[in-house]
Amino acid sequence: MLRQEVSLTQNVKSRTTRHNVLDALEKIINHLRVIGKTPENGLVVFCGNISEKEGQSDIELWSLEPPQPLSQKIYWCDQKFKLDPIKDMIREKEIYGLIVLDTSGADIGFLKGKKIILQKHIDSLVPGKTRKGGWSQQRYSRIREEAKHEHLKKTGEIATSILKQEKDLKGILIGGPGPIKEKFNEGDFLDYQLKQKVLGVVDTSYIGDQGLQELVKRSENLLQEASVVKERKLMELFFKHLQKDDGLSIYGLEETKKAIESGAVDILLISEDFNWKRMKVKCQCGFQMELDTKTGKEHKCPKCGGNMIIEIEQDLADILAKQAKELGSKVEIISSDSREGAQFAQLGGIGAILRYRVD
Repeated sequence: MLRQEVSLTQNVKSRTTRHNVLDALEKIINHLRVIGKTPENGLVVFCGNISEKEGQSDIELWSLEPPQPLSQKIYWCDQKFKLDPIKDMIREKEIYGLIVLDTSGADIGFLKGKKIILQKHIDSLVPGKTRKGGWSQQRYSRIREEAKHEHLKKTGEIATSILKQEKDLKGILIGGPGPIKEKFNEGDFLDYQLKQKVLGVVDTSYIGDQGLQELVKRSENLLQEASVVKERKLMELFFKHLQKDDGLSIYGLEETKKAIESGAVDILLISEDFNWKRMKVKCQCGFQMELDTKTGKEHKCPKCGGNMIIEIEQDLADILAKQAKELGSKVEIISSDSREGAQFAQLGGIGAILRYRVD
């Protein structure tokens, strides 16, 4: 198919465009010859002229095996790379809507995976409970009720607009410090499709960022399958075993590799900040070796002291995860956003909960 594209590209009128496309096609064809076999999930190749100077050519190529099997074949020639299919694979699909409100205001946000994101704050025009001088109690109460209704209506309209943008929304949580949240939930303020996704109403002491955090924390029973709760419980179990010193929690690269190889790992834990690579390096003197190392380090040849050239570089996390899965272990990626996740990252960012103690 690419050879056919080479023939068709000969007809492109612009000399510069024709030259760039032909060079990119030849580079892709040569790259495919080296790969030889399509990876299990398929192959994505990007190639083009990245030079910022007009008239100069700097053809670069990137290829990757996608995280999920490809379901479509795309050939795309344009001024920009088409990233939509890859972005769709890696987007966070565990998303919950969050609404906290009281008579003073409202906040709308999302729980995306393990991250709580405030999207919109809404100020309220509801007057305080203290009656102003010269107003009758009945009139003041009526004005306050009307203002509350407008506040709920405005909150519902804005929340509907924001939440309906997320096609993967799994549920909605509503919270707040006062009774107005129940009135919001019971009324027709949210779109009827969104109302069906409300998981529950929770008491919180605050609104704002703090209120959203509290809403998620107090909704653990409603979010049993949400990754933020699963991760917290997983980290609690990991640190519990560490404190007991029963040998069922380990951390550090060498300890973890040893446990994987022995088949003792029940759950492999990898921090999202873990940035080690497995490299094959070679020196001009002919010496070569394989090593696991952090990103960005220079490597000196142990024989002649010269700088070694990286021939092959792979993410060590992917290698260890694949090895663990082949031996029946579960693999969990740990966010560094939570207190427990940040603490785990400081321990090296890799560890495991074991089936049995490894001596």
